[in-house]
Amino acid sequence: MKTAAVFFITGFEETEALTTVDILRRGGVVVTTVSLTGSSEVLSKNKIPVRTDALFDAVKHENFDVLVLPGGTLEIKNHEGLQELIKKYHAENKLIAAICAAPAALGKAGVLAGKTAVCYPGLESNLTGARIGKNILETDGNITTAKGPAVTPFFALKLLEILEGKAMADEVAEGFLIPLVYNK
Repeated sequence: MKTAAVFFITGFEETEALTTVDILRRGGVVVTTVSLTGSSEVLSKNKIPVRTDALFDAVKHENFDVLVLPGGTLEIKNHEGLQELIKKYHAENKLIAAICAAPAALGKAGVLAGKTAVCYPGLESNLTGARIGKNILETDGNITTAKGPAVTPFFALKLLEILEGKAMADEVAEGFLIPLVYNK
């Protein structure tokens, strides 16, 4: 079974975090929600408290198949432990995914050099070293990035496709009633 760590920090975007967790779990990925705040309860951008599965320090040495960074706030780029983990995963060519404001954390970590990446419009200056993509989401090697909340189902399905294959992603997309445009 494939595994994913989804990171939560105060101000995270609910749609990006929880829809990604939902879609990955529907596809059989074992997802661990991880707090970057030191508390298992993290307050979202819209003041919704969410209880995570684990604190960062408890899982930072686990071997996940993908690191997933939801957006909502640029603050995610300032977590030193996550910065080190991003660099480690990139050096091992392991999958790293970020959406909305969170690709800024990848830019700060220096893992976007020469990669095509996207983020929430207007935050592109945070994608240090990247070629700015033109699509709603981009996968370049081990890095997948996406623009924002409305793109989340497609972002999550792309991660599911990478982890579990196109057939599983298509099955989850159908059950989720994703528009047919996903399958083109």
